[in-house]
Amino acid sequence: MTDLAAFAQEKGIKYFMISFTDLFGGQRAKLVPAQAIADMQEDGAGFAGFATWLDMTPAHPDMLAVPDPETVIQLPWKPEVAWVAANPVMEGADVAQAPRNVLRKLVAEAAELGLNVKTGIEAEFFLLTPEGDKISDPADTAEKPCYDQQAVMRRYDVIAEVCDYMLELGWGPYQNDHEDANGQFEMNWEFDDALKTADKHSFFKFMVKSVAEKHGLRATFMPKPVEGLTGNGCHAHISVWDLAGKTNVFATDKGTGQTGELGLSEQGAAFLGGIMKHASALAAITNPTVNSYKRINAPRTMSGATWAPNTVTWTGNNRTHMVRVPGPGRFELRLPDGAANPYLLQAVIIAAGLSGIKTKADPGPRYDIDMYAEGHTVTDAPKLPLNLLDAIRWFDEDAALKAKLGEEFSASYIKMKMQEWTSFVTHFSQWERDTTLDI
Repeated sequence: MTDLAAFAQEKGIKYFMISFTDLFGGQRAKLVPAQAIADMQEDGAGFAGFATWLDMTPAHPDMLAVPDPETVIQLPWKPEVAWVAANPVMEGADVAQAPRNVLRKLVAEAAELGLNVKTGIEAEFFLLTPEGDKISDPADTAEKPCYDQQAVMRRYDVIAEVCDYMLELGWGPYQNDHEDANGQFEMNWEFDDALKTADKHSFFKFMVKSVAEKHGLRATFMPKPVEGLTGNGCHAHISVWDLAGKTNVFATDKGTGQTGELGLSEQGAAFLGGIMKHASALAAITNPTVNSYKRINAPRTMSGATWAPNTVTWTGNNRTHMVRVPGPGRFELRLPDGAANPYLLQAVIIAAGLSGIKTKADPGPRYDIDMYAEGHTVTDAPKLPLNLLDAIRWFDEDAALKAKLGEEFSASYIKMKMQEWTSFVTHFSQWERDTTLDI
């Protein structure tokens, strides 16, 4: 185990950011001087949970964020500071609703079955003006801007700096590109164990925002920040391995049947079946904001496609479905968006997948069609929720998924998200004034 005090001395660290993520994906931290880190490593940094988006009251005892020293990262852009992910504890017990704790519990449950879930994510983001009201590059106006060579080079300073840092951190970044919307980018790094991917995802968002601010810009992972343009997805690539990490238990020699011929084992098919079975409910976590449903239920965008699903279907190597199987031994869940909590995203994937393995869930029929052009011909597949309220209700009705994630977490999540929905619907909007003032 890493000794954080020794790490500070070796690396010249002056301060540690002891960081945890709340139910809404907000990253919370205490800035701790290196001289105090030894005690903090043992006992944790104190927080008032009610002051964050956790289901607590001012009467709750101190919540202690105990750093996981294996996650420590020296900030490449500010080397005297180190970031470390923490596990919230209260009165000696893990806080059951804390997202990293939810994920840790499910990783342990998978391990009891001899399984190690590995994932990679594609976190898309926009670079906007500091006010967040327009795309930062006025020349980025192409109708089909995806992979635009000139546009990505105009933002070279930001993209290259972040990629340099990922190389320095050993994440194995392998490609960066301008995405399908004007002002939108994606950066990819190697897949890893689900908890490590969640920690990297959390740090990546912090890093991209920090570097963008350094360059006078604003980075946003908001699902649909610009009307008429493709939204920010956070596609997850999923495979499951043995505990040694040597054998992909999802992979099989290409056989027969709709999953076997794509190279998915029976266990892989059942895990996929769990994702399909719980899709409408897990959307409350993979697509957790009011704005999320502006992406997955969007009309045709300027580029010609939303690149987001609205129906619970799966296929082979075809990006118009909720799940695609691009090659043997893995599949891509295209439902999540940029607002997804890095820890809850991984947790709900594992929860749904383990539920599928337990029940030997059937993923249902494979549709090898263009869903954007021929989706109307699929009449028996469930539709994804139309809004956050529908998603919360689907989640609340899914007893098996709630149990897998933990009853205390699920109750708190539903309560907090219903409060968010109520806040939204009681907000008086300009649309209401524009459309009903003279009725």
